[in-house]
Amino acid sequence: MSKKKEFENQSVEELKAGYNELSKKLFEMRNEISTTHKIEKAHLLRKARRDRARILTVLNKK
Repeated sequence: MSKKKEFENQSVEELKAGYNELSKKLFEMRNEISTTHKIEKAHLLRKARRDRARILTVLNKK
């Protein structure tokens, strides 16, 4: 899990790139769930959602 302080040290461009990467990852995970009706590492879905929310929080501050 990434901490908020780690995101605060990054530039806006890095944060946007990280947000886009996490969004793609979430899409792929949700697609896997919808096709196979199961996922091996379900905890990663929650982690990605929370990290994406942390990035948005830091972006809104800047």
